[in-house]
Amino acid sequence: MNNVSRYPILAALTGLVTLLAAVTVSWQWLAAPSIFDIEMRLPGKDGAPARSQAARQAVDLVGVFQAFDGVPSVCEGSWPRFRGPDFDNIVKESAPLADHWGASGPPILWSVELGEGYAGPVVWNGRVYLLDYDEEERADAIRCLSLEDGREIWRRFYYVDVKKNHGMSRTVPAVTDDMLVTIGPRCHVVCLDPVTGGFRWGIDMQRDYGAEEPLWYTGQCPLIDGSRVILAPGGPDVLMMAVDGETGEPVWTTPNTPGWKMSHSSVVPTTIAGRYMYVYSAVGGVVGVAADGPEAGALLWQIPWNARVIAPSPVPLGDGRIFIAAGYGEGGMMIRVQENGGVFSAEVLYRHGPREGLAAEQHTPIYYDGLLYSIMPKDAGALRSQFVCYDPDGTLVWSSGQAQRFGLGPFLFADGKCYILGDTGELTMLRISRTAYEELDRAQVLHGHDAWGPIALVGDRMLLRDLTQMVCISVGAVS
Repeated sequence: MNNVSRYPILAALTGLVTLLAAVTVSWQWLAAPSIFDIEMRLPGKDGAPARSQAARQAVDLVGVFQAFDGVPSVCEGSWPRFRGPDFDNIVKESAPLADHWGASGPPILWSVELGEGYAGPVVWNGRVYLLDYDEEERADAIRCLSLEDGREIWRRFYYVDVKKNHGMSRTVPAVTDDMLVTIGPRCHVVCLDPVTGGFRWGIDMQRDYGAEEPLWYTGQCPLIDGSRVILAPGGPDVLMMAVDGETGEPVWTTPNTPGWKMSHSSVVPTTIAGRYMYVYSAVGGVVGVAADGPEAGALLWQIPWNARVIAPSPVPLGDGRIFIAAGYGEGGMMIRVQENGGVFSAEVLYRHGPREGLAAEQHTPIYYDGLLYSIMPKDAGALRSQFVCYDPDGTLVWSSGQAQRFGLGPFLFADGKCYILGDTGELTMLRISRTAYEELDRAQVLHGHDAWGPIALVGDRMLLRDLTQMVCISVGAVS
């Protein structure tokens, strides 16, 4: 028998002390400031890499160069940047493409294994360029492959720690005769000679400009405009900037007076009221920045927007209207930009959630022949993951129906057809229609998952990828 049991008074006092201690601890726990925030759990938020600027080490962006035995293809045509030559994901001049593939599907010409990610390729002068992540070397790898057979021509990689966080690489390079520019997952910008792979210059947007990489790493794709490269660091001082393509030195910068931050969205050039400008959907709002002239870099107009995760790029409609979309409950917004006496202003025409109108979670809607086409996000209610067609006034024209859902995959228009890649690698071909969903054929072209990388099409050669593999298929008409 213990001492407490032998002495009732002692037992009572001990119980009272224990009770008071428990009440005190409970009150302190309830009254103290929370040591963590209870928030909506976003995919990829758990285990996200540290973003401390002070802890970030300098990366040698010159890296390591390797040459291989691949030879450029003689195939003509190019796909030089994110969403193609005109930033709209529409192929204007293509070879005749097949209306049906038959039981065997479109021929697979070659395939290549990749590090985990969703980065799409570009094509220039018979070469395929891709930003990959080499998990064995722990390095961003800029790869140059032959469009003919997929054999590697050269590779340049630089060491950087990137943890798996819903994939790693996710941006599309930009290429011209003079330069190849990439943005890595941790906001490293590299410019190379597109033929030799020789290093030109590099920028670390986090170290150099205070950028904060978005959730799941950066998705912003670089923009080459003439001799300049346009970037949107979204740092404390610089919202957007143009750098010289030869040196990487700043040509102009846009002060970040709104205090907005980098999103996954990419900068889009457009002309409104005769003024050439760049439009960007930052975390915090949408801006228009003067692209040239004595006011280059000046903030022309802005509209606040509270979207937290923004992947789609702005979609200019050509008449001053711009459609903006985002996922994770935000939906869509149509704005109108106008000029009066040399001064620009922007207004919201309408705004809605994903259940009330056109929205997009990952890939940018396509504007074609006066209508908007998109894959609806997973929080769009009955229309979730359906391919839809909307009038720009916000009216639903048609949808693919409950039996035809496409996940988060990419889509592209060419030769009067629309190609949609589903999450598991099934490619669906539709006829572009103003009135109804008209499916032509479908085929399994990849056998992995998360087939979310943007599509590239050159001639009759289509490049598609899933999480760990890229394939080149022939979608040309059979003679």
